[in-house]
Amino acid sequence: MTTPTADPDHARIPDTAAGGTVILLNGTSSSGKSSLAQALLEVLDGTWFHMPVDAFHAMRCDHPIADEDLQAEIDRTAKGFHRAVAGMAAAGNNLVVDHPLSRRWRLLDLLDLLVPDDTVLVAVRCPLPELERRERERGDRQPGLAALQYGQVHAHGPHDLDLDTSLLSPQESALRIRDFLPDRPRPTAFARLRRTVGNRD
Repeated sequence: MTTPTADPDHARIPDTAAGGTVILLNGTSSSGKSSLAQALLEVLDGTWFHMPVDAFHAMRCDHPIADEDLQAEIDRTAKGFHRAVAGMAAAGNNLVVDHPLSRRWRLLDLLDLLVPDDTVLVAVRCPLPELERRERERGDRQPGLAALQYGQVHAHGPHDLDLDTSLLSPQESALRIRDFLPDRPRPTAFARLRRTVGNRD
């Protein structure tokens, strides 16, 4: 008895015509990145994925982590998250990425992994008193996390677009990003950052 020949279409890896666009929302905890990401999915044309780093942390098992091991655990998760983002984009998927660049190495790593011309770096800003108010009302964030990140997330250099979520609603911010995308200036912030900081310490 002969074995039927496998359907050749099932064995062919699909072509990727072009890489996807990455909208990287960089802001502190409680700055409104997740709400903005959800608003973007409603107004952007075509298919987009929201990839928040918090979703990757939520995948971790519930075993206790010693205090001295916690930062290494967070860093390892973030490093894997970066590669998941790059892989999805390389396969042609459009992404809204919610990730605070609160440590310099995160930016340096992403500069190596993402295509600069396909990456839109958005500064999601909010005054510190408003961040602290939101943090208290949420009750699901480490107290003081926004203040800890406040001086770090936007310290690395230029962004393509700056938004203040204390002045703009998520919907207004999303529309500004949508309208910015078709004719965004070149070189992009990622292209400029790759030239100026690259893999330097």
